[in-house]
Amino acid sequence: MLSDSQIAQFEQDGFVVIEGFVDTGTVDALRARFEPLFGGEFETGIQPDEWNWRSGRDSEEHTRQICNAWKSDNTIAATVLREDIGRICSQLRGWSGARINQDNVIWKPPGAKALGFHQDESYQSWIVPAEMMTCWMTLDDTLAQQGTIEYVRGSHLWALSKPISTFHAPDDPLADLEQAASASGVKADIVPIVAPAGTAVFHHGKTWHGSRANSGSGMRRSVVAHCMSSAAVFHQSNTSPVYSRYKRIGSNEMDESFFPVLWQCDDTRVNTPAE
Repeated sequence: MLSDSQIAQFEQDGFVVIEGFVDTGTVDALRARFEPLFGGEFETGIQPDEWNWRSGRDSEEHTRQICNAWKSDNTIAATVLREDIGRICSQLRGWSGARINQDNVIWKPPGAKALGFHQDESYQSWIVPAEMMTCWMTLDDTLAQQGTIEYVRGSHLWALSKPISTFHAPDDPLADLEQAASASGVKADIVPIVAPAGTAVFHHGKTWHGSRANSGSGMRRSVVAHCMSSAAVFHQSNTSPVYSRYKRIGSNEMDESFFPVLWQCDDTRVNTPAE
């Protein structure tokens, strides 16, 4: 569990940084899975839910992203379905437990363009409660000019905004953020995360964040676990074009096969595919 000072930092800033969260051997193993995944080699034989960049199809200037690679790759699954991720997310949001909402595998090579600044909870109207906690894990040493993730300190206390106008490769990645800051009557305090490989950042679902273009010479790779409350259910009428496909007829409950619980306070966690 996190210390009182770490919790206080999260409550003030909307994010907390933990170095050494992923060990060196695991970092190396995860890096080795990137080329096969983006090349369409899926260890389990199952395609990920979202495959936003494909080798030979999409521009080399775009940041590469796959969502729910845990269904396709056992090494990714063993990391994003970690019990301690669920425990920390629950501790910070006051949940009785946490389950995976989705993962992201993000690869930003030199020259890759930005991802727009946004709030994760803007995209969660399909679940109840519409809350999210995220664990972002870097697989490379990060530098401010290499497109590292950036957070807006204290922005989890702002109102929830609608989904941003352009997520992938926007002309101005700060456009929607600046509108939200103006509406809140504040100036955005943007904090780039400069940290060694293996560092994790846990952030609130309303914390504004994004990443600018990689203008450096090094890779910027990360694996991300987005969590929701273990008590979350599907919204009765709002749908996700991707994830509502896993809703069972006549039930709003989440299926453990598609949204496994990572941690539960009563130790009733169901085994995940990574175990």
